[in-house]
Order: sequence, then structure tokens, then C-alpha cells
Amino acid sequence: MSSGTGAALRLLAATVDAKAVAEIGTGTGVSGIHLLHGMRPDGVLTTVDSEPERQQFAREAFRAAGFAGNRARFIPGRALEVLPRLADGGYDLVFCDGDRLECLDYLAESLRLLRPGGLVCFEGVFADGRTVDSAAQPAEVQRLR
Repeated sequence: MSSGTGAALRLLAATVDAKAVAEIGTGTGVSGIHLLHGMRPDGVLTTVDSEPERQQFAREAFRAAGFAGNRARFIPGRALEVLPRLADGGYDLVFCDGDRLECLDYLAESLRLLRPGGLVCFEGVFADGRTVDSAAQPAEVQRLR
């Protein structure tokens, strides 16, 4: 993740005064760290990933970045199986960095999860400019379009 993207995530979390953020795709924890920096000091990041070893790595990264253990909730599993169990209207921001072929399903779940005035954002929606390129594109890019 570029420093500019990280700064944008911090800004978005701060703009909505985020106390509760849901993240689809924990990865190595880089995006989570940026989100946590933008959130309120009492905010909690709920992060979902199908690979528990990634979550363990992220847990260590959050700790190394100075965040208390109670600032993040790690839920292992496929996003589309986990998200329906999360509270309606319980989140200020949802950040989607999962399987691009599932982005429309993520959007539907995100809209349900968001409080009024909340924000949903997606990683990589421009697919390096391919979503606005009129040339033939793979299914992943067609779905993002």
C-alpha cells in the first residue's frame, strides 16, 4: 500500500469520526494500521480474513504500531459468511479489500452494516486505470466497472 493510499484511509476514518470500522481482507495489517490511526482513540476495527495466519501477522503489526489489543477484533472466515453476522447499522466505515469478483456482494453487505452517514470504500476500484479503459477487460475488471 502506498503512503498516499494509507493517508487517504486515515483521512476517511477521521472524516466520519469512526468509532467502528469493518475491514474485509486483513492482509498483513497495513491498511488496518492506517484505519486505526484515523479512528477515534476508543475506536475498534473489526477485520475479516479467510487466512488466520494473516490475522496473526496483523495482530503483531498492530501491537508493534502501539495499538492496544482491544482496538481490533479479528474474525477468521470468508467475508460473505462472516458479514451477515455483523450488526446492521453498527459501523461508521467499511473498507473492502477482498476478492474483486465478490465486490457487488460486499457492497450490499456494507450498505446494511453502515450507520446513516457512514462510508464504504474499496481498494483498487480503478484497477490501474482498466475500469475506465474501453478495451476488452477480464471478468474481474468488468465486475468493478
